Amino acid sequence: MITRLQGPAPRRYIALALFLLLALLLWRGWAPPVYRVSHGFPSASSKSKFSPVGRNITHVPSSIDWSKANIFHPPEDPLPLPSGRPKTLPRVQHQATAASSDKASDKTSDKGRHVVAGARREAVRKAFIKSWNAYKRHAWGQDELRPLSGRGKTTFSGWSAQLVDALDSLWIMGLKDDFYQAVRRVAKINWSEHDGTTINVFEVTIRYLGGLLSAYDLSQEKVLLAKAVELGDALYMAFDTPNRLPTHWLSYAKARAGETTGDSTISAAASGSLCVEFTRLSQITGNAKYYDATERVKRFFHDHQNHTKAPGLWPWDLDFRRGRVDNGFFTFGAGADSQYEYLPKMYALLGGLDPQYADMTAAALDAGRDLLLFKPMTPGDKDILMAGNMDVSAEQRDAEASMQHLTCFAGGMYALAGKLMRRQDYVHLAARLTAGCVWAYDSFETNIMPESSTLYKCKDMNAPCPYNEALFTTAMGASTGRPHLPEGFLRTDDTRYMLRPEAIESVFYMWRVTGDAVWRDAAWRMWEGIVKETETELAFATVTDVTRQGSRKEDAMETFWLAETTKYFYLVFEDEDVMSLDEWVFNTEAHPVKRPV
Repeated sequence: MITRLQGPAPRRYIALALFLLLALLLWRGWAPPVYRVSHGFPSASSKSKFSPVGRNITHVPSSIDWSKANIFHPPEDPLPLPSGRPKTLPRVQHQATAASSDKASDKTSDKGRHVVAGARREAVRKAFIKSWNAYKRHAWGQDELRPLSGRGKTTFSGWSAQLVDALDSLWIMGLKDDFYQAVRRVAKINWSEHDGTTINVFEVTIRYLGGLLSAYDLSQEKVLLAKAVELGDALYMAFDTPNRLPTHWLSYAKARAGETTGDSTISAAASGSLCVEFTRLSQITGNAKYYDATERVKRFFHDHQNHTKAPGLWPWDLDFRRGRVDNGFFTFGAGADSQYEYLPKMYALLGGLDPQYADMTAAALDAGRDLLLFKPMTPGDKDILMAGNMDVSAEQRDAEASMQHLTCFAGGMYALAGKLMRRQDYVHLAARLTAGCVWAYDSFETNIMPESSTLYKCKDMNAPCPYNEALFTTAMGASTGRPHLPEGFLRTDDTRYMLRPEAIESVFYMWRVTGDAVWRDAAWRMWEGIVKETETELAFATVTDVTRQGSRKEDAMETFWLAETTKYFYLVFEDEDVMSLDEWVFNTEAHPVKRPV
C-alpha cells in the first residue's frame, strides 16, 4: 500500500524538495523575529530583516546593534508578559442610543451638529497642515521648528523629534503622502549617534518610541517596527544597573563599560512612564525583555506605594540608587503626572490581566482625591475642582493652592479609570476637574489659562463656598491689586501658554466618555483663543502672557503641538468611532497604541 502512494522516484524527490523549499520560505517569511542579548558588540548588519509594505522605503539600520550589547546586570528569572485571554473590560466610550432617531427634528439637529463638527475639525486640520508645512520648509529633519525665525532647533538628541512625534497625527488626519515622506526619513535615523553626551530616556521613549509604535499600529509599515526595535534595544541599556532600576540620562559610553547606575534623584514621571511603550513593543515583537524592564520598575512602585509620607501617592523625587522614597513633595503636576496617568492605561493595555494596576490606580486616585484635589473659591461658586500640591515637610498654607496647566490631564485620568473600574465617583470627579480647567480658560480675556497660577482654596471641596473678595485682598496684601487677573485668581506664577495639550486632552476624554456636547463647545472656545493668540506667519508659537491679548511671542513650538494638542482638538470633532478609547490606549504624548483583543 505504501508503494502505491510514493509514485515514481524522480517525481517523489522533486515533490519532496519543493515541499521543503516552500516550508523554508514560509518559515523565514512569517516566523516572528527573535532578539537575543549576547556577548560582543558588532555593528548592525547593513541588510534589514524587515521589508516595507509596498513602498519604496529603504531601511538603514543604526550603526550599532544594541541587541547584541553585553548586559552586565542581566535580570534574574525574566518576567513574561501576562498570559491568558484579555478580559472583557467595561466600555469606556459613551454609547449613543437610537431612542430619538425617529423624530425628524432630532435628525435635523444631529445633521446640523455633524456639519458644525466637520467644519471645526477641518479648521484644526488646516492649522496642523500650516505648522507641518512650515516644519518641512524650514526645519526638516531637525527636532523642532522656531516659528518666528523659521529656523530649526535641537532639543531631543537630534533625531528629528517633530517628524517622529507627528507621524500618527499625519495618518489620523489623512495626510498619507506626508506620512510616507516622513517614514522614508525615519528609516534612515541612526539611534547610535546623537547630539549631546547623554539621552533623556523619558522624552525619547514617549516621543520617539511611542511615535514609532503608534505609527506602526496604524499603518503596519514594517520599517517603523524595525526602527522601534533598534531604539528599544538602545533604551534597554538604561535598565542595565545593579538593581535593574533605570537611569534618566543614558550614556552610551557608560553602557558599554557597564557603569550605568540608577539615579539618586529621579522623578516619578521619568521612571514610571516608560511602561506603555516598552510593553507594547513586547506585545508586537513577542520579546518579553522590554516588558520585563519596566515591570520591575512597576513592582518597585507597587511595593512602596503605601510606605511613603503620603500613603497611596509617590513623591515626585525618588532615589533609585538606594531604592528609597523619602521625599515629602507630592503632586499630580510636573515630575509626577504621567506616572499616575499610566496606571489605568496599563490596566487596559494588558487587557485587565494584571490586577496590581487596578489596585495601584484605586489607591493613588483615592489618595489624590483626599490630599491633592481642591475646590477653588470662584464667583458664582462653580462646582469645579483643581489639582494642587502637598509638601509634608513644610508648613502648609491652607488659604491658597497652586495649580499647573500640566495637572489638567487629571480629568482624563479619572474618567478613564472610572469607566474601566466601574467607579462612577471617579467619572464625577473627572467632570469637575475638567470643568475647572475649562473655567480657567474661559476666565482670561485671551481664553487661555496660564502655565501656573495660585487660587484661594475652599475648606471643603464638596460644600458651598461663597465668593468673598475680602479674603482675596487679605491673602494678597492690601496694596498688591490684581491687574489683568480675573476674579478667583490670587496671582499667575507663570503667565505663558506653551501650546500645551493637557486641558484639551481631558475635554477629549470627557466628550468620548459622556457624549455631552458641552465638551465640544468648550473645546471650540479654547481653540479660538489659542489660534488668535499663538498664530504666527509660519505656524504657532508660545505666548508670554495670557492675562492680556496680543502679548509677545517666544520663538518656540514644542513638538507636542503637532503630536498632542492639535490631535486632541481634531479628535474632539471627529466621529467617535475614530481612535475609540475601547480599542486604543494613548501614551502621554498622545500616541495611540492598540489594545489587545
